[in-house]
Amino acid sequence: MEKFKATFYPQNKTVEMQPDENILSAALSAGIYINSSCGGDGVCGRCKVIIRKGKVASGSTGMLSREEKNKGIYLACMTVARSDIEVEVPQESRVDFEKHSREFEEFKKKGVYAEIEEAIEEKKPIKEKFKRSPLVAKLYIELPKPNLEDRISDLERLTREIKRSKEFSNLHSGISGIRRLGGVLRDADWKVTATLGIKDSAFELLTVEPGDTTGENYGACFDIGTTTISGQLVDLNSGNTIGTKITYNKQASFGADVISRIIYAQEPEGLEKLNHVVIESLNQIIQELVKEHSIDPNNITCCLCAGNTTMIHLLLRIDPTFIRREPYVPTANFLPVLRASEINIRINPHGLLYCVPGVSSYVGGDVTAGVLSSGLDDEKGLSVLIDIGTNGEIVLGNADFMISASASAGPAFEGSGVKCGMRAGRGAIQKVEINRKDFEVVYSIIGEGKPRGICGSGYIDLIARMLDTGILDKNGKINDIKSKRIRNSDAGKEFVVEFKENSDFSDDIVINEADIENLKRAKAAIYSATAVLAKHMGFAFDQVEKFFIAGGFGNYIDIESAVRIGLLPDLDRGKFIFVGNSSLAGAHSALLSNQALIKTQEIAKKITYFELSADAGYMDEYMAALFFPHTDLNKFPSVRK
Repeated sequence: MEKFKATFYPQNKTVEMQPDENILSAALSAGIYINSSCGGDGVCGRCKVIIRKGKVASGSTGMLSREEKNKGIYLACMTVARSDIEVEVPQESRVDFEKHSREFEEFKKKGVYAEIEEAIEEKKPIKEKFKRSPLVAKLYIELPKPNLEDRISDLERLTREIKRSKEFSNLHSGISGIRRLGGVLRDADWKVTATLGIKDSAFELLTVEPGDTTGENYGACFDIGTTTISGQLVDLNSGNTIGTKITYNKQASFGADVISRIIYAQEPEGLEKLNHVVIESLNQIIQELVKEHSIDPNNITCCLCAGNTTMIHLLLRIDPTFIRREPYVPTANFLPVLRASEINIRINPHGLLYCVPGVSSYVGGDVTAGVLSSGLDDEKGLSVLIDIGTNGEIVLGNADFMISASASAGPAFEGSGVKCGMRAGRGAIQKVEINRKDFEVVYSIIGEGKPRGICGSGYIDLIARMLDTGILDKNGKINDIKSKRIRNSDAGKEFVVEFKENSDFSDDIVINEADIENLKRAKAAIYSATAVLAKHMGFAFDQVEKFFIAGGFGNYIDIESAVRIGLLPDLDRGKFIFVGNSSLAGAHSALLSNQALIKTQEIAKKITYFELSADAGYMDEYMAALFFPHTDLNKFPSVRK
């Protein structure tokens, strides 16, 4: 079958398309990332492109209006070329990862996303909780030269000196280091630095270098989230954070949630593509950090990753298929220590890769790291940790027990599946007030300029204010009110938050009843999961002493608004504690302390996973939560007042 060329604008990139390859796939091959939260199933309608020139064939879809079709707009995932084509990617369909990465850095300086560094700097978990024992250490040694009385082998001579330190008494080495050991020792006049990494409850001799290089020893830690990837470069000697970077997870182009990506992984070369883009993101973060701080990548001797179970499977190119098939069993929760080079992470070729252990298919190492960071496992009183994201993961317990669950909240609070939703980036509406008299909207956005959409915290605020002003009823329906901001649409009534002429969006920024339904289901999933977990263990919400809210998104939630819509339980507001990116903070702790890494293993083994779908009362709880805030107002006394 004949091959055709596709030229994309405004990127001005041309790529050869395989026979019957869709435009979405061709764009990815050209390094152009187009929004596609459904993973290319043609149901989210976010991958709209304009065919400037050429012939195409497209599958039928109800996601496009007649007006859009007349303008030459197609869904990239449903359209293939029948000649050479020119494709325009509109701004709202683009995902500019480099731009977002720069913006994240800019926002971080202004206080946005600063919780990642603050959580570590303010809490100082290493100094207060764990003994400093980095996962990889460097040891300078001046060896006695061999003579006729002391003729033991080079390796024995080296290990004898290393073992003089009781800390490194359990030591083994690999063949790669042994092969060049004799030459290195003699060329260095027997004065060398040994790099030692913790592996399988022992130390492995990773490298031997001439001279004293102990002053240069760094590690990298990552939180691999479904939506964003956060990374830090850490000085393993001092424990100081050299720098922090945040970027979007490029896997989002293959699907907004883990289920979409698991399905995509089953496509030809799907797993390889998902693996490639996440490794690419980690290497991009490492490359930017070493360049900014003039550090030799060879001096990065280890990295540690925390992420949900699917993200870790994709990181290691492990087939995630069985995560979503009953009885929902992952290939592995506890991963062996690997060479980072085995999965092409660009640090020292002998450097080690550690992964924080997970609990189950839907409660991964990010939750384990979050428990470690928050200290929930040391609390005497009943505590809850909740990470509000695409998957709402909840842990309930204390020092005596821990039980977890995962609520499939969907990506609505992450900006997908809602008409004007976006992630927390430049131009995202994050705070909302509505005037009770004329329904005029006052909002604040992230960064400067005009609004481009609404992020999760903005939606929570918006729904709460629409309820307070009577625009919205408890069922999630917009009331018949005479206002220029309320009108009919294909998705039910809609409320205009900002008009097109005052926005940086191609249309009015609105919330419609279909959006509200998606958000209502997301909040109901999270609240009901937490309620069922507590009920299963025989506790009431008022017995909870601390309620930890994790995740970058969580840090910008207004508690009053979250309670008003029924996302969070109606508790004393002093019980809510924002812990920021607890996954990255926990990974940072484990990178600097073997004691902390061992603690993550203990935590993962201690947490019991509770399958919500197996609970007879879960669906009743979920249905009861499908109102704002709930069918039972006695559960929300502050709202009832």
